Amino acid sequence: MDAFLYQATIYLAAAVIAVPIAARLGLGSVLGYLAAGILIGPVFGLVGSEAEDLRHFAEFGVVMMLFLIGLELEPRALWAMRHKLIGLGGLQILLSTVALMGAAMLAGETWQVALAIGLALSLSSTAIVLQTLSEKGLMRTGGGRATFSVLLTQDIAVIPILALLPLLAMKGTAHFNGDGSISRPTEEAHGHGAHATLSLVEGLPGWGVTLVTIAAIAAIILAGVYLTRPVFRFIHASNLREMYTALALMIVVGISFLMTLVGLSPALGAFLAGVVLANSEFRHELESDLNPFKGLLLGLFFITVGAGINYRLFLADPGDLIGLALLVIIAKGLVLYFVGKAFGLTRRDHWLFTLGLAQAGEFGFVLLAFSRQLNVVPPALSEKLLLVIALSMLITPLLFILYDLLSKYATETPTEDQADEIDEQGPVIVAGIGRFGQIVNRLVRASGFNTVVLDSNMASIQLMRRFGVKGFLGDPTRPELLKAAGIAKASVLVVALDDRDASLRLVSHARRNYPDLHIVARAYDRNHVYALYRAGADDIVREVFDSSLRAGRYVLEQIGLSEYEAAQAEQTFYAHDRKTIRDLASHWDPDKSTSENPAYIARARELEKDLETALLEMVEERAKSSGRSA
Repeated sequence: MDAFLYQATIYLAAAVIAVPIAARLGLGSVLGYLAAGILIGPVFGLVGSEAEDLRHFAEFGVVMMLFLIGLELEPRALWAMRHKLIGLGGLQILLSTVALMGAAMLAGETWQVALAIGLALSLSSTAIVLQTLSEKGLMRTGGGRATFSVLLTQDIAVIPILALLPLLAMKGTAHFNGDGSISRPTEEAHGHGAHATLSLVEGLPGWGVTLVTIAAIAAIILAGVYLTRPVFRFIHASNLREMYTALALMIVVGISFLMTLVGLSPALGAFLAGVVLANSEFRHELESDLNPFKGLLLGLFFITVGAGINYRLFLADPGDLIGLALLVIIAKGLVLYFVGKAFGLTRRDHWLFTLGLAQAGEFGFVLLAFSRQLNVVPPALSEKLLLVIALSMLITPLLFILYDLLSKYATETPTEDQADEIDEQGPVIVAGIGRFGQIVNRLVRASGFNTVVLDSNMASIQLMRRFGVKGFLGDPTRPELLKAAGIAKASVLVVALDDRDASLRLVSHARRNYPDLHIVARAYDRNHVYALYRAGADDIVREVFDSSLRAGRYVLEQIGLSEYEAAQAEQTFYAHDRKTIRDLASHWDPDKSTSENPAYIARARELEKDLETALLEMVEERAKSSGRSA
């Protein structure tokens, strides 16, 4: 117990000191965690061999991260990504494997060993890349989505790669049985519990493994659709907040265990479960419960990567090992560059895709450990490659810093080149998600109607996403974005843009091309109201009108009117103002200011007298009926 408390103190103290310093220096939390691990491991020797064992536990952070990402993706959105998953991700794995396999064969390795090395090094670090993308707010950019598609494809590819490796075995414990089944080593491989001692597929023929795998996936889908609601209601009845957290952890741990039993990736199973629950009303509850665990376990995982570096092997030949790590990064970077070009990625998105995925990843630990058990890769070479993978992961935060520097020279890139791909439609389109648009959006969504939110401000989109509101980055005045959002089938367009000219362009375009569309527009002042009215808006709301009217009602209540009288005065003023706006619109001249328009001023004064008369008559009538003088 004392040893455990000592180790826990060391790990937590290292994180608390190193991570804030790295963040203050603009290096990101990942580099801070890795540096903390290096300090308490190879540098000061405060932790020993238990860092490798602790890594298996910490890898649940990766599992939770993919589960939470799945919660943000509806099945329809995942289906829309199918071309990137198959094309972009598949091509990256294939070309990276061929390039790295060729380099290994040039170094004198047999084709079996070279293929195993190429497969292991072709996979990137899901943990580091997704964590960094989230921190930098890059997940919803074109490059971020392309990067995520490749990472997801890589996680899926681990399954067939694990099935392929026994075929490369020259000798060892893996062998084929007479019935066509494969007996695999029971020793647990490094990372993700690749092959646990308990397995439902051990000794089964190939078709049996397939059936068990399909059954496990079907069980996750059916449980997510039919069991989560009654279970959450049951937990809710207990009125114990900690039970929600226990249930969220049980879902992730249980799915991971089930995936391990059938030989699949726990992270992939958790991602699938997240997608199934993406439409659940308990999605935000799950997110809030698991986020603290995800962050802590991911941080612990990065620390164990740094602490687990074999410094004796590194010091024996640091130049060779660093050179190999850089060679892997350069080879994968070149492949990623050409793949990104082929799929139309440009400027910042292209650099993000190329630099973000150039490292090797944690799945490389799994594949190399399994290859070592099968005697495909010799032990000495395996140890060397494990260190190369760790070094490439350590270099990754520096690659993201390089991306930040390159991005500064691409600031002239137009916003439209960075627009999100819109993968959903709804009856209401909200253009602008600032302080005005977000209230409209909340009311409509809370009432059970789907909305599609468009905004050209990345900060606004990112802020809304933190609160679970999905939005798409892009200029709402662009016709192609409006078409992708489903404006041809939408019932209502809410124009809540800050830019007056942009709102006028949007209203004019929508009215001209979609005459049956109902347009609700936000106006800055009366002049803006008149312009929007002429442009074709159906309902126009001045951004401070209703709040000012309510404040006036409160004033009336404090100076003698009853709540009912004040409310009646408010309603009278509101009705008269709407009538006044329609009347004055015919006198408004966009080429003149109101102070230079005598006809407008004269009519406004007449209408103001009408308002005063109506309000005084109302107050006097109420006073007489209540038996007191006005």
